[in-house]
Amino acid sequence: MYLNKQNAVPVMDKKNAPAAHCASGDCITFQTKDCFGEHIRADADPVRTVPDGEHNLATGPLYVDGAEPGDLLKVDIQRIAIDDQGCQALLPGTGPLGHHVQEEYAKVFPIREGCVVFSDQLRIPVSPMIGVIGTAPAGEGVATVTPGEHGSNMDNRKIQEGATLYLPVNVPGGLLAMGDLHAVMGDGEASTCGLEVSGEITVRVTVIKDSGLPVPFLKTADEYMTIASGETLDQAARGACEKMYAFLEQASELDACGRITLLSLVGHMEICQIVNPLATARMTIPAWVAETCGCRLP
Repeated sequence: MYLNKQNAVPVMDKKNAPAAHCASGDCITFQTKDCFGEHIRADADPVRTVPDGEHNLATGPLYVDGAEPGDLLKVDIQRIAIDDQGCQALLPGTGPLGHHVQEEYAKVFPIREGCVVFSDQLRIPVSPMIGVIGTAPAGEGVATVTPGEHGSNMDNRKIQEGATLYLPVNVPGGLLAMGDLHAVMGDGEASTCGLEVSGEITVRVTVIKDSGLPVPFLKTADEYMTIASGETLDQAARGACEKMYAFLEQASELDACGRITLLSLVGHMEICQIVNPLATARMTIPAWVAETCGCRLP
């Protein structure tokens, strides 16, 4: 199944009409625009003229048959293909370093042989990731620029090819949507954007019943991680830590002190981003540690 990038939404919302339906276990390819709606294609393209409603568009939503509130969607990210160029943009006063920016700035970088051509001397290996991926919240719609318990604009650079993301089903069908690909991005996303690219994402989507897994939850080849967003980075970090504690409580036989001790020894608190309307953090533990303690994922 293929979802065209013209099927895109600016808000994660239960009112969004499904762009397509699929069965649990199906593979779907989402074609995506970059976060600027593909309006910045050259250095001279002005940043402020990106039309309202065309920032951070997410392709979808996808209705997964059989997904009911209380279920989870297991999203196996099988492939991320990106465009042959990406863009960066700066605006005065935005992000932690915006006070150093005097006027808007846009720069388009070519991508050649798996590297971003930053300059004649510097080539940065790409590490494609999904910035926005989420489901519809149960209540009012949430703009795709804002992360939350439903996922969306988490800007977690570890949401990459080969990873598995677990998301909540809050409304029938889940209404999964995704976009905002980055060719590469540093933790924190200091400029307010990564290297923004268009591309395609191929995923397998499976409905999980009766899990109780704290979500959003991400598994890579080497790590398990919980993700949380908050009005401050402190709130996000504490939320991610509480979720990992809850996961160990559910999935392992460790007592309370054992869970806390383990997280102090091998748990890593990491910043995803600090520039969206809510900050996002992740708590990671090595997969081998979790599995040695008896943890298993659905």
